[in-house]
Amino acid sequence: MDTTVTPDTYVRMGMRVQKIINSPTAQKARAALIFRLPEEPVDEWERLLEEIDENDNVTLAYRDDGGVQIFWVVPKED
Repeated sequence: MDTTVTPDTYVRMGMRVQKIINSPTAQKARAALIFRLPEEPVDEWERLLEEIDENDNVTLAYRDDGGVQIFWVVPKED
């Protein structure tokens, strides 16, 4: 029996990051600072960052302390 926790770990990590991004403070600033938790696999963290980076209007800035700053712009409606 395969007891891989990978999808579950990835989903939990995604939900955690989404909560940070959706917080009122981050929404107001249009920026969020995220860090990988020690129990989160590096490859899944990098996969998540790649998926975030694929979005238009999003910029990732990698910091020396291991954090990743996410900035986004909200496109103006015509």
